[in-house]
Amino acid sequence: MKILFISIVMFFMTSNLSFAQTSKTETTHKVSFIELGSVRCIPCQKMETVLEDIRKEYPKDVKVIFYDVWTDAGKPYAKQYGVSSIPTQVFLDENGVEYFRHVGYFPKEELVKVLKQKKVNK
Repeated sequence: MKILFISIVMFFMTSNLSFAQTSKTETTHKVSFIELGSVRCIPCQKMETVLEDIRKEYPKDVKVIFYDVWTDAGKPYAKQYGVSSIPTQVFLDENGVEYFRHVGYFPKEELVKVLKQKKVNK
C-alpha cells in the first residue's frame, strides 16, 4: 500500500512523467521512452540531460518516463521490465508494445534514430 501511495504522489508531483503502461486509447504520444536508472548512478546522471532534451524537443510525440529503481517506488518497475543493469532504456510504441531496448549510456543522436523508427520528427 505504501508503494502504491508513493507512486501516485510521484505521478502528480512530476511534470511530463507518467506510469509506464500506455493504454491503446491514448494517442497523444507516438513513443513512450522509459529510463530505468537511479539518481545516484553516474551513467544515469549523464542520461538526465538526454532525457530533458527529448522532453523539450518532442513534447507531443514522446512521453519521457523515469523510474529510480533503487527506491522502493521504482523497484517494481525494474522487475516488470526485467532490468538487471542500469541505466536501461525501454521504448514502447503508441500501443504500449516494446519495440527497442538499450542498456547503458545512450547518446542522444543514437536515441533519436530509435525515435525515428516510429516516425517521430521535430
